[in-house]
Amino acid sequence: MTARVSKPRHAAIRTLDSQDGQLLISGQPLTELYVQAGDRPCYLYDRQAISKQIDGLRTVMPDGVSLHYAIKANPHPDVIIFMRDLVDGFDVASGGELKLALAAGGNPRDISFAGPGKADWELAAAIEAGIVVHVESKGELARLADLAQAKGARPRVALRVNPDYQLKSSGMKMGGGPQQFGIDAEIVPAVLSDLSDLPVEFVGFHIFAGSQNLDAEAICSAQVQALELAERLATQAPAPVRLLNIGGGLGIPYFPGEESLDLAPIGASLQRIRAQASKSLPEAELIIELGRYLVGEAGFYVCRVIDRKISRGKVFLVTDGGLHHHLAASGNFGQVLRKNYPVVIGTRMNADDTETASVVGPLCTPLDLLADNMELAVAGPGDLVVVLQSGAYGFTASPRSFLSHPEPGELFV
Repeated sequence: MTARVSKPRHAAIRTLDSQDGQLLISGQPLTELYVQAGDRPCYLYDRQAISKQIDGLRTVMPDGVSLHYAIKANPHPDVIIFMRDLVDGFDVASGGELKLALAAGGNPRDISFAGPGKADWELAAAIEAGIVVHVESKGELARLADLAQAKGARPRVALRVNPDYQLKSSGMKMGGGPQQFGIDAEIVPAVLSDLSDLPVEFVGFHIFAGSQNLDAEAICSAQVQALELAERLATQAPAPVRLLNIGGGLGIPYFPGEESLDLAPIGASLQRIRAQASKSLPEAELIIELGRYLVGEAGFYVCRVIDRKISRGKVFLVTDGGLHHHLAASGNFGQVLRKNYPVVIGTRMNADDTETASVVGPLCTPLDLLADNMELAVAGPGDLVVVLQSGAYGFTASPRSFLSHPEPGELFV
């Protein structure tokens, strides 16, 4: 029997498919997928959920706006290959990610490289591949120019601008004030004036103020400000702007009280921005760059209960997974005050009996906590715990070697 199980008390737990009390992912039973992943803690990535998320976004996006995938959110090779035909380009944040993007068949013309502290070998690899380098500082530009001159090359560059505003309500602010990201907007004109003397090809700007935002109004405002800033800077550029990356910032709901982002006003705002840019920057390709929003809700982290312990009246479900596999769910990846990710007992989806329990891992630290005093189905050894919203910044953002426990598996389904 197939059932639909909803957890309305937690907005981030969307309606899930289940069969005979077992979670289904891409129509497949959880326990079967767990075995396929190596019968061990694992990440499961749902291709249908990724497609659905992108389709929903494309529905509101106007023509003339390109969608790029930020590989840092989830660099699993199968995810990147799947994304290749769904998005218009890739953004990479390291030489390793550049290799993954190229191996997946990404077109170098549609790959950009952003991030502070690019090593010389990474800049050299970018020059050789022919991708766009988003320059983060005057020093990086000088090193890139030296490498280009030595190679007799002329790499495409976009200046990443640290704007003079911030994206309000952002989970992480990456623009405004002093930042390691980008060139401060007030000194960009001076950098632009120097470009004509360097062996580089100016193509545009990258202006990104923050990430993980659930406030549509704030996102729209930041996008409008990004265009206005680009228009001002373009008057001093050595060539027409042919690329304008206005970042992303679209968030997903993780915690109680959070609601899914309303895309309608963002789509309408992008329509207006596209219309204005077609007049003020007629040669520019307008790009929004997203990572977490595209893959975050498509990921599931799964681990097995190995012990059920009651300590002075409190229930602990002790699992073979934990913060070494999923640092973000433990609350130690950007949270100031710890909040629970949405968690379910994936082998007891239809259970009527619930209890307040905490899910902990095998590590010798009280930080190893995946769920703190959550209402969960009554579970015991052998049951599978599932942490939802785990498709972004999970596997690769975790200290997987900590205490030398086995690494989790990954499976794209």
